[in-house]
Amino acid sequence: MQKKYIITLSCADKKGIVARVSGFLAENSCNILESAQYNDQSTDKFFMRVVFDAESADLEELKLKFTEIACEFAMAWEMHDTSVKPRVLLLVSKESHCLNHLLHRLRIGTLNAEVPAVVSNHPDLKEFADWHKIPFHHLPVTPETKAEQEAKIYELVQELNIDLVVLARYMQILSPDLCKKLKGQAINIHHSFLPSFKGAKPYNQAFTRGVKIIGATAHYVTTDLDEGPIIEQEVIRVNHTYTAEQLREAGSDIENVVLARAMNYHIERRVLLNGSKTVVFN
Repeated sequence: MQKKYIITLSCADKKGIVARVSGFLAENSCNILESAQYNDQSTDKFFMRVVFDAESADLEELKLKFTEIACEFAMAWEMHDTSVKPRVLLLVSKESHCLNHLLHRLRIGTLNAEVPAVVSNHPDLKEFADWHKIPFHHLPVTPETKAEQEAKIYELVQELNIDLVVLARYMQILSPDLCKKLKGQAINIHHSFLPSFKGAKPYNQAFTRGVKIIGATAHYVTTDLDEGPIIEQEVIRVNHTYTAEQLREAGSDIENVVLARAMNYHIERRVLLNGSKTVVFN
């Protein structure tokens, strides 16, 4: 039975990287199914993603053998078995659109992941998780209990072997400590207006200013609020006839699509961090 794997890597650009990687796979009876690479000329850094299959190769054995090449080029790299579904923890508050959309896509098989739990600081969305037979953890938070609440979230991350945390309209700012623990493993979604409106009721602010474009941005969570490396974005045009509620509805639809895309890119190992940016092989 054929097994399919993905290898991703980044390192300083040098001659011979592609040849060494493809030669390694050929020597180990692996067949390349998909390959993409990129050289960031501003930093002279090289990025690569390869999907390959093998009839009998063992993942751990391949990793051990590849270590020699990785050391030679000082690579940051990972190798994954595509049959192993990443485990995703969803964080939510009261808004249901992103959670509902992601759980629906999970149910119909367009998200290749497992969701062992949903966590919320409010009880409102428990019925959504219950209907999908996913454990729901209500962890209320106040300024006084924030550290304790986040400690419980991180305990779940460890206990459930979580690979990715998704803030599906989780209306709490993660502490710098939790952001650092989840570096490169937590995705957030937020509206992205032109101009941008922060704070309460952004769609009302956008309506008052008469915006003509609204959108959404999915990015990795960092200590800089809503300024982490961007994974995916989308915009649509609106006009003077839109009410604040219609703007909110249109924005919710875009948030659903953008967050699902960003999750898929991450799950499929298509996203590589490049400092404050990302390389996305989509």
